[in-house]
Amino acid sequence: MPTKHSHHAGCGGADHFSRRTLLKAAGGLPWLTPLAAQLAAAAEADKSGAPAKSVIVLWMQGGPSQLETFDPHPGTMIGGDTKRISTSSSGVEISDLMPSTAEIMNRVALLRGVTSKEGDHERATYNMKTGYRPDPTLIHPSIGAVMCHELSSAGVEIPRHVSIFPNQWPGHGGFLGNKYDAFKTYDPLGDLPDLPRRVGDERFAQRRKDLDILERTFTRNRRSDLEKNRTLHLATIDKAITMMDSEQIKAFNIEDASQSLRDDFGDTPFGRGCLCAVQLIETGVRCVEVTLGGWDTHANNHQLQSNRIAELDPAFSALIRLLEERDLLKSTVVLCGGEFGRTPKINPAAGRDHWPHGFSVALAGGGIRGGALLGETDPEGEKVTADLTDAVGIADIHATIYQSLGINFHHMYDTPIGRPMAISDGKPIASILA
Repeated sequence: MPTKHSHHAGCGGADHFSRRTLLKAAGGLPWLTPLAAQLAAAAEADKSGAPAKSVIVLWMQGGPSQLETFDPHPGTMIGGDTKRISTSSSGVEISDLMPSTAEIMNRVALLRGVTSKEGDHERATYNMKTGYRPDPTLIHPSIGAVMCHELSSAGVEIPRHVSIFPNQWPGHGGFLGNKYDAFKTYDPLGDLPDLPRRVGDERFAQRRKDLDILERTFTRNRRSDLEKNRTLHLATIDKAITMMDSEQIKAFNIEDASQSLRDDFGDTPFGRGCLCAVQLIETGVRCVEVTLGGWDTHANNHQLQSNRIAELDPAFSALIRLLEERDLLKSTVVLCGGEFGRTPKINPAAGRDHWPHGFSVALAGGGIRGGALLGETDPEGEKVTADLTDAVGIADIHATIYQSLGINFHHMYDTPIGRPMAISDGKPIASILA
């Protein structure tokens, strides 16, 4: 049974920043300079309609129940024990388990009619993270990998694609290559492990020379593109050393954040991960995925979903507020969702099973119209959502995000098997775009 702080799948206010205060503060916060000063200056000069620059994915691994989160149906056969409450978005009601999220729904676009054809955790996770269904001939890149491939890396000395609390299926580079895989890290309390040098500069330099000798011996009589297209040994070492020496690495550590700000996020591992995600985006990271597991509730659904929501609710709302306070929300797309939803009908073990036929995904930030509501599910749980009005597919969500980022999602990649492949074959959801 998942525990309160489990992060694996089953089966602020005190530090308010405006654009101008961010510019002033940049010199006082070491990891913010010089890149954050550039970002803040860019934000100051930002024109309406400019594309977003970053994405934060709040990944609910296991399949969160739409009925206990964003699409409650109290008083019906499928409603269970969940009630609904009004939100800051007129006419939009969500679960009474999410009072903090209710306050920020006017910044959130809610999709209640998301459908997919994948009901298995691994396949559905692949589908949701890449926009494509699994294909035995090709491994598609995830959103973060595509972003890092398509968007500038200027000024960033740390990994631009980060997964916090990854499970076995973090974002990956797919056919774009391993160099676009997510950098995996965990609870952002304290420094990242293995970064401080354990020897002096002279001995460190000698070790680097020794590695060069080893590398030359390894590559002798092997294919000429071994480094470029296969091992990436030298490139990885160079990036690691740059990262070790960079002030930007402090963005991975939230210990300098005030306790009141940490409390806003809930000060749980997931909440701290969300706070870290804001720091990383502020530093120039393109995509951060923060995973909260334990949503696979085939038994005792209401209690277990409630436990997960108790971590999600403060963290999600605090993340939106902090991005807004630091003038980052309009340049950052936030997605909150999982690989599928849960069955309308409650099983004999008081659980809900996998349900890809109509579930909820929340989007906010850059290019997304806050307060929008699209799609619906059958209150009796009999009809699948694909047959209802305003159903959207996974690929459509990807196309929407790429459009918000100004990425030409029609662009065709030449894949290793010689098969042209569009970044996304979905259609942007026009009604939720600002």
